[in-house]
Amino acid sequence: MTFPKLSRPVAGGCGGDATPWQEQWSDRARFIRSWITEPSRVAAVVPSSASLARLITSEIGAAQSPVLELGPGTGVFTKALLDRGLDQADLTLVEFGVEFVTVLRERFPRARILHQDASRLSALDLFPEAAAGAVVSGLGLLSMPPRTVIAILTSAFACLRPHGAFYQFTYGPRCPVARPILDRLGLKARRIGGTVSNLPPAAVYRISRRGPHRPGWRSPSP
Repeated sequence: MTFPKLSRPVAGGCGGDATPWQEQWSDRARFIRSWITEPSRVAAVVPSSASLARLITSEIGAAQSPVLELGPGTGVFTKALLDRGLDQADLTLVEFGVEFVTVLRERFPRARILHQDASRLSALDLFPEAAAGAVVSGLGLLSMPPRTVIAILTSAFACLRPHGAFYQFTYGPRCPVARPILDRLGLKARRIGGTVSNLPPAAVYRISRRGPHRPGWRSPSP
């Protein structure tokens, strides 16, 4: 098995020489181009707001490291995780869009960045030494077929420690993971808050296991 290529340190750190204003508009342009090209893959036309980033990371701190982030895009949630006290080296970022991978490698040179489909992580042993304490998802689960959602959740919970949680945002009025899928995988979901400062307004759900984690437990295969 060939493990996905890890990021290489790139000069310029987080954001290079671009001003915050230039970076913001550059990120918006990337999202628009990606949304036009592949609307089913990109969850939004513009990057998530700082308000949503603070909300989705509000229950995560250094005690939850390492942390897995799915679909980080240009790194809005990633920056919020760093603000919560995590180190870049504690983050594994899984991004399918090559245009976003390039940006992430420039901005977070010490993070582990994988150019990979989040629904195909089950064959990879991402955390052989210590299981992840949290998963932060920027994926558009509502636009994905049930089989793909099941594959993503199954892989994510295989990486999580017993009391770890999967954090997912949505623009809809209900949990983006359907009840039959939660039941099938033995999961529960709870809304932890919402923000009207995002475009469009968004809510965040914490998804976790329903019962005690048993040795050798695995979610059912899709």
